[in-house]
Amino acid sequence: MALLELDGLTRRFGGLIAVNRVSMEVAEGEVRAVIGPNGAGTFQLTALFPEMTARQNVRLAAQAREPRHWRFLGGSTLFAQAGRRADMALERLGLASVADRPAGFLSHGDQRLLEVAMALAQRPRLLLLDEPTQGLSVDETAQAVETLAALLADGDMTVLLVEHDMEVVFRLADKITVLHRGAVIADGTPQTIRDDSEVQRAYLGGLS
Repeated sequence: MALLELDGLTRRFGGLIAVNRVSMEVAEGEVRAVIGPNGAGTFQLTALFPEMTARQNVRLAAQAREPRHWRFLGGSTLFAQAGRRADMALERLGLASVADRPAGFLSHGDQRLLEVAMALAQRPRLLLLDEPTQGLSVDETAQAVETLAALLADGDMTVLLVEHDMEVVFRLADKITVLHRGAVIADGTPQTIRDDSEVQRAYLGGLS
């Protein structure tokens, strides 16, 4: 069953066609990556409360998933549940050891993983990861990818990953959709994409 389906999606900004008739499905339990040459996306900023601890950031995200009138519906119980979901998310992202540190003092790599933990604590049906390794060093990227791979290994999550780093995508994705100038030029498994001559030309600058 598809949790997300696009059929001929087009997005224009004035005369610029940013997305050109894109069709794609994200099946339940699938990790689907959307990738384009570096610079195809927008610059990402870390969205955390730096003075709050990692646990407090994730717990706040978990609380946001509850109804706005949660205080009047067993507030203390829901608060405790949010705390447990926060601890579970931190554990799954390998951040339990830094849970009590202010988010602003974490490494950039851990901050990016903390953002994933915040999303995970909200129990999404479809998890959107927008360039999770953006701005990371080579070592931080390798660590983040291993952590994310472990998180996704059970196959119980549905993920849409937007990324420009091919090696990250090959490591994490079940299926890959490749865009060039807003249009789909290839779609398939990592091996299919790796062997695709048009994708190779796009990444080597051969397409104009």
